[in-house]
Amino acid sequence: MNDNLHQLRCFGCGSRIAGADAQPDFRCALCGDLFEVDYPGWIQKKGPDRPNPGALKWLWRERRCSSEALDQSGVWRFRELLPILDSFGDAVTLREGNTPLYHLPRAAKALGVDQLFAKHQGMNPTGSFKDTGMTAAMSVARERKFEWVACASTGNTSAAMAAYAARAGLKCLVLIPDGKIAWGKLSQAMDYGALTCQVKTDFDGCMRVLNEIVKREPIYLLNSVNPYRLEGQKTPAFEIAESFDWNVPDHLIVPGGNLGNSSALGKGFRELKELGLVARIPRISVIQAEGANPLVRSLALNRGASIEPVEAHTCATAIRIGNPASWRKAARVIQESSGWCIDVTEAEIAIAKAELGAEGLGCEPASAVTLAGFKKLRAKALIHSSETIVLVLTGHTLKDADYTIDFHRGTLLKDVEKVGVEKEIEALRRNAIATDATPEAVLSAMKGAKA
Repeated sequence: MNDNLHQLRCFGCGSRIAGADAQPDFRCALCGDLFEVDYPGWIQKKGPDRPNPGALKWLWRERRCSSEALDQSGVWRFRELLPILDSFGDAVTLREGNTPLYHLPRAAKALGVDQLFAKHQGMNPTGSFKDTGMTAAMSVARERKFEWVACASTGNTSAAMAAYAARAGLKCLVLIPDGKIAWGKLSQAMDYGALTCQVKTDFDGCMRVLNEIVKREPIYLLNSVNPYRLEGQKTPAFEIAESFDWNVPDHLIVPGGNLGNSSALGKGFRELKELGLVARIPRISVIQAEGANPLVRSLALNRGASIEPVEAHTCATAIRIGNPASWRKAARVIQESSGWCIDVTEAEIAIAKAELGAEGLGCEPASAVTLAGFKKLRAKALIHSSETIVLVLTGHTLKDADYTIDFHRGTLLKDVEKVGVEKEIEALRRNAIATDATPEAVLSAMKGAKA
């Protein structure tokens, strides 16, 4: 490992260790907090390890035309800002990243803004943003000669880990909460060859079990407590800045589950600014589901000084997490960037997901909290019409197809959840219509179709 270029710094007490010295659960031995990857050589403005901003921008653009696998990865294309391997030949890649940034004209018009975009991380190889982090952490696992990797998951992490483990030739263990996972995600982990255990508990219970397992056996933990995961997950910040010609958007809105993604994106933008690649950091806001909102409560009660776990309940399975590991990091990102953290209801999530679908962009329900949250912030006049906003969509629509089908059939939400928005929901529903096998019957259905 390039320990001369990077260290692990405890987010709580600030102590520093070499990467290989981390405990199996990636908790600080002194205070129990999480680590983040730090590059001491970048602080010295004329130091030999500090990258040159102008040269990097040119190099990263040129790599877009390269046929080399590492250059075609939207993570390793930026490898100068990821000096975490002794040899980049050890990198495990499925050509992740380089995901599209879509303009949302219909939603923008409806909400009175011009510059509304969606960064669709669901367009990664396994269909979620987890691939960007998994390529980095799995590469570290392979270089350190681990035979087994493991994660607890609500679905997306297990799919990504299983795919990258298969690519690396490693064995992998997945712990999932019994009956609380979208089948599309579970099928991926199975298909990629993972040993999958459905544990009779929730996600947080799965993490407790796994933390004990990795302390007993030489198994590399690949949840977002692993700081190398967040190194890969910071790279969409680089892609977003590059898409705007290194002028960052005014506002980035991110779903909030285990809170590693918002932490990573904030770190990415902060490093870009420190290295002189961008002039400022965007405002970063985190949106949680109303039934899984521990960070919202924490910031409201004590400004993020502590967090009280909740029993998580939401149909947006990817963010059904009541005790998020990276809450302290996410709280800092929100506060440093002057962002907000709010929650949205099940009905607001479902409506926003259907509205994104009407733009031709499918996403899993956890992604749709960003549009739902943006609508709330806009209604409170916290976002102005002249601002440029990027919504982060974290997963593909096929990750949870049952959710979409249930919405359009009218069976997703309880009556109490639909109160006050019945007409809005009905206008968005597009259930399949049973017809006779005649042209006249189909034409009749067309005439009665919603606009």
